[in-house]
Amino acid sequence: MPALSRRIVLTTLAGSFVPLTARAEADPAVLAPVHGLIAALLGIMKQGRTVPFAERAAALAPAIDRAFDLATILRESTGATWTTLTSEQQGALGEAFRAYTIASYVHSFDSLAGQRFEVLPETRIVGNSTQIVQTRVIAADGEVHALDYVMRQSVGWLVVDVLADGSVSRVAVQRSDFRRLLAQGGAAAMVASLRQKTAELRGG
Repeated sequence: MPALSRRIVLTTLAGSFVPLTARAEADPAVLAPVHGLIAALLGIMKQGRTVPFAERAAALAPAIDRAFDLATILRESTGATWTTLTSEQQGALGEAFRAYTIASYVHSFDSLAGQRFEVLPETRIVGNSTQIVQTRVIAADGEVHALDYVMRQSVGWLVVDVLADGSVSRVAVQRSDFRRLLAQGGAAAMVASLRQKTAELRGG
């Protein structure tokens, strides 16, 4: 799984260390969104590239919506600028970010060649309302890659960040990229960038 492994790291690359305070036997409600996401990922991986990208994206989209708090991730990635945007701009950014997130996962998990996923039974607790669900992506040759999900309780438990190798935050790199785009060209520049990246992931 070398190509898949590289894409996982690249699409989650950033630089934010999450402090850990405790470990606990996981509440099934915390694990459920991650289990659902993994099941959906395995589904599109079994389909592979013989199924058009758009069909795999449509199949994965409901699991992304159920597992991720995309609105919170986008607000935290854009920072204070978010409150200065019009509702139309916020809506356009939300749609573009959702499409980009879905495309990123379809692109990264595009085939099944002996890989398997493990979800650890314990979560790492950070503060009062955040837990980290730890997963492992294990290649056919036994190579292991950690991919952990930061869960926050709002209306149920939802993913608000993804960590590669236990500490490398996707939101952190998005924050740097998104805020640069907003500073240079406003919401229109960020929407255009997200749409371009989505098109590239889709293959054209």
